Amino acid sequence: MSYSERDLRAAAGAGVIAPDELQRLLTYLEQQAKAGPTPRATFDAAHLLWYAGALIVIGAMGLFSTVAFSQMGGRALTACALAYAAAFGFAGNHLWRRDLRVPGGLLIAIAVSMAPLAVYGLQEEFGWWGKFGKPGTVQDFYVWIKGSWLFMEIATIAAGSIALRFYRVPFIVAIISVALWFMSMDLSPWIFNLGHIDWEMRRIVSIWFGLGMLVLAWIVDTTSDRRDLGFWLHLFGLLAFWGGISATEGATELGKAIYCLMNVGLLLIAVIIVRRAYAVFGAIGITMYLGHLADVVFKDSLLFPFALSLIGVAVVAAGLAYHRKQQVIAEWVTTSLPTSVQRLRP
Repeated sequence: MSYSERDLRAAAGAGVIAPDELQRLLTYLEQQAKAGPTPRATFDAAHLLWYAGALIVIGAMGLFSTVAFSQMGGRALTACALAYAAAFGFAGNHLWRRDLRVPGGLLIAIAVSMAPLAVYGLQEEFGWWGKFGKPGTVQDFYVWIKGSWLFMEIATIAAGSIALRFYRVPFIVAIISVALWFMSMDLSPWIFNLGHIDWEMRRIVSIWFGLGMLVLAWIVDTTSDRRDLGFWLHLFGLLAFWGGISATEGATELGKAIYCLMNVGLLLIAVIIVRRAYAVFGAIGITMYLGHLADVVFKDSLLFPFALSLIGVAVVAAGLAYHRKQQVIAEWVTTSLPTSVQRLRP
């Protein structure tokens, strides 16, 4: 909604706002008009090249590193990682101060991503692998689940947290989120104090760790003025939590129905806090449950496809009804939700 100066003066004349408040408001709006409109975030060819280049560098020093790269030795690997981090950190800070926030922030994120390589080199050089032994090459960090990777993940989270203190870059949160997600799997040997952890133990750890990540994401949403900072925490928290529950084996039909209700709850959360990630996982979970019904429970039922079609039509009709009353529903939700929940909304 837009308002003219005449509207504001009419509001002051009606006693809605005081005359001194009107003058301060008009002065502020005049200054904003002189400053010009705030540039909107875009994703053009330049942004694509910046992100692609950053991912290539991160992949080259980690996921796509070769065995020959690991044969450099621990001391050389740490020196290489620190040199990369210093160079990219310096370049990123230079661009950041010149108001080139996207490429500068990505270079800072690359510097953060060197943390696991630096720690791997130290562990390799001094044999600090702990009771779980050497887990493999640098590349295996992104492939295999091992308890010995935990120190590399802690270092990555610490480096990312320090970088975020000075550079508010959402992509740094992505790197921290990946490290947290890896940690949710690599913590299993430490929690159960076993060298070999079966699938069920990993699933349980994943569920609880995912819940912890989601709580952290909600804390970020309520304490930060940048909503995009929490996106990756929500995404990887859902991956760990939802993935662990979805991987449950041997559940009864009642348990599967409760699983479907949980996914319906994710859809409701998506509407309340306006986070699409919850809607995506909720929709996938509901689809999986309906597939189970079609393939197992009602495999030979002629009426099931027709009943499911009616449910789909009802959902579309509910969407149309919501579209017509969207403004009224939004106002009701805003006034009805507790203050603590309203802070999670954009």
